[in-house]
Amino acid sequence: MEIKSIPRLELLQVAETVSREKSIDKEEVILAMEEAIEKAARSKYGLERDIRAIIDRKNGSINIAQFVEVVDVVENESVQMTLQESQRRNLNLEIGEFYKQALPPIDFGRIAAQTAKQVISQKVREAERQRQFQEYKDRVGEIVVGTIKRVDNQSVIIDLGRAEAVIKKDQMIPREQLRPGDRLRCFIIEVSEQVKGPQIFLSRASNEFLAALFTQEVPEIYDGIIEIKGVAREPGSRAKISAFSNDPSIDPVGACVGMRGSRVQAVVSELQGEKIEIIPWTEDPVTFVINALAPAVPSKVVMDEDAIRMEVVVPDDQLSLAIGRRGQNVRLASQLTGWFVDILTEAEESEKRQEEFSQRSKIFIEALDIDDVIAHLMVSEGFVTISDIAEASIDELVSIEGFDEDISVELSNRARNYVKLETERIDKSLKKLKVKDDLYNFEELSKSSILTLAENNIKSLDELAELDSEELFNLLGSEIFINEDDAGSVIMKARQHWFTEEKVND
Repeated sequence: MEIKSIPRLELLQVAETVSREKSIDKEEVILAMEEAIEKAARSKYGLERDIRAIIDRKNGSINIAQFVEVVDVVENESVQMTLQESQRRNLNLEIGEFYKQALPPIDFGRIAAQTAKQVISQKVREAERQRQFQEYKDRVGEIVVGTIKRVDNQSVIIDLGRAEAVIKKDQMIPREQLRPGDRLRCFIIEVSEQVKGPQIFLSRASNEFLAALFTQEVPEIYDGIIEIKGVAREPGSRAKISAFSNDPSIDPVGACVGMRGSRVQAVVSELQGEKIEIIPWTEDPVTFVINALAPAVPSKVVMDEDAIRMEVVVPDDQLSLAIGRRGQNVRLASQLTGWFVDILTEAEESEKRQEEFSQRSKIFIEALDIDDVIAHLMVSEGFVTISDIAEASIDELVSIEGFDEDISVELSNRARNYVKLETERIDKSLKKLKVKDDLYNFEELSKSSILTLAENNIKSLDELAELDSEELFNLLGSEIFINEDDAGSVIMKARQHWFTEEKVND
């Protein structure tokens, strides 16, 4: 059956044109047309009917038919009939088969034509989005060039030629002036299927974008001779990247900077004048941190490997250089190296050491009932807590200048007794406060830290897991955590049982 108002060959010509212009399969367009015809036919013959249309792929003719299924019990008379009815009408059909009743040709009126057009347009858009998703889903991590199509307060729409993409506000360079029609280089960070269709998300603020720009500008990086080991960046303001050369004869910093700064300047220009420092990467963390803090020149570095923390001491006149404007230099150095960096002047460092020395000595004097001479000797030897003394061997204590075996044995006994009594006190307090077993056995925190939490009405692992990193950091302080991120990692471990329980329930 043919639609009166549309020449049959014209349908195939339209399908061919749309397929070519939108770069989608012709079959997808024809399927969309069939769905549009079906919708128009149901509007005429009944929305509840099972009406199907087939366009002949060779000559463009259209067949429209109503399908009625043969069933045992009819639940919907519009699309079903009983076996008895089928037999009465001599249709010779079995249960599960369909009676196909050809329908007369339909003439598209204004409303029906508009409906068909909407259905076809929607299906073509869906097919086009799917094509875009297939084309870009494996291109995450690439730089693309597009034209700005639209700019608003929350996002920028980029025309990539064969697709549209989005830069969200948090992925833009702050204060960058973007205007419709401008050409822009961006980094693909995500391609995902969402409710409104496949979406391509771009970035100009990500660390990966900066690394990709250097890969484009520096052939040695592209060839694998030089590696970018890390990037720390405050978009639009300042960035540090660490580079390492696999060829000892090639200077990684010089290669990235280029002749007269040409290579790094090309990246700076693309990033609206963002200041970029190239730092030579090295396996030695102290040297790496010192390099990352340039132009400041530290006079001393104290490293705490367990806490992944470094205290960097600088002369008084180097303090502002080391910290940078609004703490930017030390913040970027810490991000780049992965070490928490604490900047102190020589005077501050001396005062801090004296205060720590005094506090530790006082704790030893009060807890172990010893005089200040012995306490000072213990602190000078590097003992930090009473547990350190309790765990030390007698030989280790005897080796301290001025200590004999009697003093060492007595000191060890006092330390062990103190630790034992303190452990019993904490355990008694935890039981009195009715701390749940899951928090009591949580190995990421010491019993004294758990007691502090319990005294603040946090008595179960769930209650700990519900805290945010700032709350936990404020409760336990900098003596336990390096920073809020460190506290956050403990909270995430406390939440692990949630995910385990979800898997079991699934």
